[in-house]
Amino acid sequence: MRIAAAQLTCVPADVQANVRQVVALADRAREEGARLVVFPELALTGYELEAIAGDSGLWVDAEDSRLDALRGAGIGTVVNCAGPGEHGGGPRIVTYVYGADGALVTTYYKQRLYEQEQRYFTAGEVDGRFELDGVRFALATCFDNHFPDLIARVREDHCDIHLASSLYGTGGGIDERAKVYPGIAADANVFVALANHVGAAGSFTGCGGAALWAPGGVLLTEADDHTAMVAVADIAV
Repeated sequence: MRIAAAQLTCVPADVQANVRQVVALADRAREEGARLVVFPELALTGYELEAIAGDSGLWVDAEDSRLDALRGAGIGTVVNCAGPGEHGGGPRIVTYVYGADGALVTTYYKQRLYEQEQRYFTAGEVDGRFELDGVRFALATCFDNHFPDLIARVREDHCDIHLASSLYGTGGGIDERAKVYPGIAADANVFVALANHVGAAGSFTGCGGAALWAPGGVLLTEADDHTAMVAVADIAV
């Protein structure tokens, strides 16, 4: 199976503009033979927490018509965005997984909220899991990946591939990114795909480097630090 991890520079608080970007990246991933593409944290708005909290029009539910083009891209997609809670509350940092046929496969809510996120969002409580072509996937969002208990469950649940929608910035974020994800691949004995922002992302500057690692932490492929692009690798499980 071929998997793609995407990176982009989001247009702040503009869902439709960012959908166009993620669709273009999904098309590119499909053209490169990928069966699934994962996007960064809050890929449809950028990391614009105050804007999200103040405007429910920036929240996207799983059936939102603004996602029609993405659901029709002909590739499995893992898109993280701001969305309403399970019972109409919100907002939450949510990941929707769609199959290549556009059907919703699963929904995952970020469990570990980072610093100022705790002011605006409600945390989830259930681990993200799904299967595609007999391969078992785990989902996590950025700060989730820093908690050993969550990563231990990835291994205990016999997952094959761990998908991370994240935002790591320049400076210290570069070192964190370089340590955390190869570490997950080694500790949980899984393939890891990291999607990241590149360029301006709220108060951060995304460092890029979307990448995939093999079990044990060996780097398979890595994007650059300045281009909207997909990193693609073959995953054998």
